[in-house]
Amino acid sequence: MAARIGLTGGIGSGKSTVLEMLRALGAAAIDADAISRATTAFGGAAIPAIAAKFGPEYIGPDGALDRNRMRERAYAHPESRKDLEAIIHPLVGREIERQVQAALAAGARCIVFDIPLLVESGRWRAQLDRVLVVDCEPETQVARVTARSALAPDQVRAIIAAQAPRALRLAAADVVICNEGITLEALRSEVEQAARTFGL
Repeated sequence: MAARIGLTGGIGSGKSTVLEMLRALGAAAIDADAISRATTAFGGAAIPAIAAKFGPEYIGPDGALDRNRMRERAYAHPESRKDLEAIIHPLVGREIERQVQAALAAGARCIVFDIPLLVESGRWRAQLDRVLVVDCEPETQVARVTARSALAPDQVRAIIAAQAPRALRLAAADVVICNEGITLEALRSEVEQAARTFGL
């Protein structure tokens, strides 16, 4: 049976780099975030139900969910978030299961689930064999994100503050890869070491 690994880490931790390294070693990768976004994009499976539940004004001119309007509504009416999740989560769950079955049929020995909010969601742990956390110092996160985006340091710190606390992520981890002050080669070596324990 293929090992099911949950991969998470704060913004700027290097999670995407680690995922690509695991993929190169033969892991099947499932991006839970991308699947979720696809359900609310133009033509997404959640769009008809969102329009029926909240009204057509919550669908933008591009045919996708109007995220800003929905965010305002969820802020004013917290139950709206639960209603939206009740539409999206089952669709995401079905698509993830479809991708898992496809990966198993293709002979995958390890399936890595890329889940940014793994710790926050609380519903993932039971579905995973192990949790892999990519970790680094908060100031390293800020430096990396400001270098690659148009965000100001304070904006990045606000994003970090909104994510699960670092200590909580580390407490949930079965395996921690420390991506701090090391070369790409050294990071690859750490990933390879972890991958061997995942059956890769």
